[in-house]
Order: sequence, then C-alpha cells, then structure tokens
Amino acid sequence: MKKLIFLFSLIILLPNCSSDSDESGNEQQTTQNPTASKLIFPFENSLCNVGTNITSTESTVLFEWESSANTDSYELELTNLTTGDTSIHQSTETQTPIVLSRGTPYSWYVISKSNAITETAQSAIWKFYNAGDAIESYAPFPAEAISPAMAESVRVTTNELILDWRGTDVDDDIVGYDLYFDTTATPEIIANDIEESTFSVSIASNTIYYWKIITKDSRGNTSDSGLFQFKIL
Repeated sequence: MKKLIFLFSLIILLPNCSSDSDESGNEQQTTQNPTASKLIFPFENSLCNVGTNITSTESTVLFEWESSANTDSYELELTNLTTGDTSIHQSTETQTPIVLSRGTPYSWYVISKSNAITETAQSAIWKFYNAGDAIESYAPFPAEAISPAMAESVRVTTNELILDWRGTDVDDDIVGYDLYFDTTATPEIIANDIEESTFSVSIASNTIYYWKIITKDSRGNTSDSGLFQFKIL
C-alpha cells in the first residue's frame, strides 16, 4: 500500500511537459499571414524617365518594393492603362526588371505570398507614365471611380446620387472632365468641362447605371476612364 501511495504522489508531482504538437511529437508553430509590401519605384503618379532604352518604343524599368514579413515570394501585377492589358511577374526578390512601352501610362501593385498558407497581402496601387522621346506633355491618367465603386449595389432614400471620381496627371494640368451616364452600356454625355470631380445625377430604384469620365488637360490631351457600372437597389 505504501508503494502505491508513493507512485501516486510521483505522478501528481511530475511537471506538465505537454506542448502543442502533432501525433509524431513534433511541435506545431503558428503560421502568420504575409504582410503588404510598400512600393518604392516607379513613383506614384510620376513620370518615369529612368530606364534602359532598348528601342525608340521600349525601355526596361527596374521595379522596386520593400520586403514584407512572412513572405516567400512576390507577384507583381502590371497594367497598361492605354490598352488595358495586364501582365504578371513572379519574383523571390524585392525588385524585377520589366520591358515597357515608352510614352505609356501604367499601374502596378505587388502581392506578398507565403509557401505555407494561401493567404496573401496586396500593396497599394500606383500609377506612372513611362517616358517617351520628344514628349513635352502627357495625357492624364484614366480617372478612378470612387463612389459608387465598380459593380457596387447602392441603397438610397432619394432620387439623387453624387458620382465621385479621382483624376491625376503627371503634368498637373487637368482642366476639366466630361461625364457620360446612362442605363445602357454606351452612355451618352450629360455634362462637359466639369471642374470638380463630383457630379449629382438623377437615379431610379432597381436600375443598373453605366458611366465613364473623359479627363482633359490644358494641352488638349485626354484619357478615357473606361466603363463603370453600379446598381440602385
């Protein structure tokens, strides 16, 4: 009986050595999500005139960004804002050279990826113009829809809605906007030479609307935002 009591006491006094582990006895570590990277170059809303000129129509630009935590590789998504074409560039480094068309606007962002999990993190989206020969002024960047956002469903209590957009230009000489707005995918112009980047429109419930913005600068250059749409509930 004394032996049984002694053994029972040992069991109680043994330290708790358990830890999070799998069936094989290996300790499990918590995997953290990647964090978003911060872009470095080409600069936001800028004229990029640094690069290796391959031909009169193309140049190679070195894209750079900061490293992000819990990240094994990066995916750079680059969009030609003139054609709308998008390309994907994979890298395990924080920079990659890409051949670009000269005298062309682009947007880009970087996705941080981990080999351990499927979760990713996206950086901010930056726009820039890749410089071209003998170009003294550049067309504005295509306007971005702020509100309503693309494909957004909107619930309103009145028959008026304010459209809100953002226009940017490396020359900083935007003089106005033309607004196209309708219930068809080929909207008609309803206002031109708008000086502000907002405009109030009449709307009806249970209706899909389409709109776009033509941005104009002081040199007569223009850019087309492409078609936006939203639905009034």
